Amino acid sequence: MTAMHEPYGQRGMPGPRRPEDLRPAVDPWETGEHIFRSQWDTGEQRALDVEWELGQQTRFPQRPSHVGHPRPARAQHAAPVPHRSFSEPGPKNRGRGRGGMIAIVLAVVLVIFGALVVWRLESGNSKLSAELATERDRAVALNNRTEKLEKRLAGVLDPEAVSSGVLPSVFRVRAGDFTGTAFSIGDRAAKGKANMLTNYHVVESVWAAGDKKVFLERGKDEVSATIVKVDKDKDLALLRADRAIKGLEPAPAEVKPGQQIVVVGAPLGLEDSVTTGVVSAYRPSEQDAQSIQFDAPINPGNSGGPVVNAGQQVVGLATAKARDAEGIGLAVSIKDACAAFKVC
Repeated sequence: MTAMHEPYGQRGMPGPRRPEDLRPAVDPWETGEHIFRSQWDTGEQRALDVEWELGQQTRFPQRPSHVGHPRPARAQHAAPVPHRSFSEPGPKNRGRGRGGMIAIVLAVVLVIFGALVVWRLESGNSKLSAELATERDRAVALNNRTEKLEKRLAGVLDPEAVSSGVLPSVFRVRAGDFTGTAFSIGDRAAKGKANMLTNYHVVESVWAAGDKKVFLERGKDEVSATIVKVDKDKDLALLRADRAIKGLEPAPAEVKPGQQIVVVGAPLGLEDSVTTGVVSAYRPSEQDAQSIQFDAPINPGNSGGPVVNAGQQVVGLATAKARDAEGIGLAVSIKDACAAFKVC
């Protein structure tokens, strides 16, 4: 092109020429004016362009510009709510569903743990019960063995121990021209007094003379006593000492042959004498009194002295010895003495 065409006027028609339009032709590519109207721009083409622009505005409407104001924020369109079935948990219910599953798992774990604990306890209780039963059987066996040992020990005589426990309660009796032995029994005497047992034949001369006064001697110690009661048939006499003396305990069980004994007395006036032996025989069917036979040596002066077992309990009163024989002594049962005088 050698000359620039006239631009279109209003509605595509050429307008009047102006003086500034008569400038020399300049290459539009040199001036940077890329937009120009060529001779091919016809009214039809312009109509097509307008129609295309209208179509673009219809599809992409332009928002009104606000001069001098900040650009308005885009309209917050409500996000489409996705369709959700009742079985699908929502955003809030999703957490609840997970929590429910955790609770179920915890409940299952607790049930299993509880069952395990119960099982362990039951098994432990069974084992503990078995151990307790075993220990109980052992305890019973040990108790039985202990009782047997105690019985055996009770039957084992310790003369020294028996003598040391018995001698303080045994005194020599001086009744006129006769001497014998007496011992304190029980704890039923009045305050400051003591009940003493001896044989009747020891105090017979004093009692027959109508006198009741006798004397108890042990070393330098002398205690006055009174004859309270006598039993001639059983050869027994009850004295009341004017001083408190520790009483010996009567044996609750009957004596048995072979049982070890200690006889304490004052044979021939020799106080604090001790002899040992065993029970040779027990004859409870004697007419006058129950008779205990023993082999411990005794002599005149032992009459009325206590015959004591290994437990320091009195089983009888030494009464006599067989003449022209050895190892045959006789004693009255302590049961007869206690029954006669009610002091045991």
